[in-house]
Amino acid sequence: MPSSRSRRLSAAQPAPEEGDAVRADDEVTTCAGVGLPATARVLFAVVNANGTLVRGLGVATADRLATGMYQVIFDQDVSAAGYVGTLGLPGSTGVAPAGVISVAGRTGIPNGVFVETFTSDGTAADRPFHLAVLA
Repeated sequence: MPSSRSRRLSAAQPAPEEGDAVRADDEVTTCAGVGLPATARVLFAVVNANGTLVRGLGVATADRLATGMYQVIFDQDVSAAGYVGTLGLPGSTGVAPAGVISVAGRTGIPNGVFVETFTSDGTAADRPFHLAVLA
C-alpha cells in the first residue's frame, strides 16, 4: 500500500556537525562479546550496476546474470550464513537511485549469493549494491 507521506529525494547528505567524527571514533566497539564462534567471518562485496566487482572481502567474483539479477561468489561455503543487501553507490559519497534489493543463497552454488534489484515500483532494474555475508 503506498504511503500518503511525500517522499523527499535527496541528492546529498547533510554535512556532519562539529565533533561527530570524534564521537564516532569514541563509540567504536567489537563483536568480541556477542558469542560469535572463533571461525566467524564477515564477508562483503560492493558491486556496480553492470555486475563488476568494485571491492570486497572474501569475495571471488560478481556477475550480472540478467536485468537486475546478479550472483556473487565467495571463497567459502555461505549456504548457512546470513545475507544483508542494500542498494548503494560503489564510492563513499552520493546516494543510489531509489529501489529495492532481495538476497538469497545461490541455488546449486554453496559459495554463492543471488541478488535481485528493482526500481521502487518493483520493475527489475540494474542497481549498484553492497552485500554483507555473516558466515
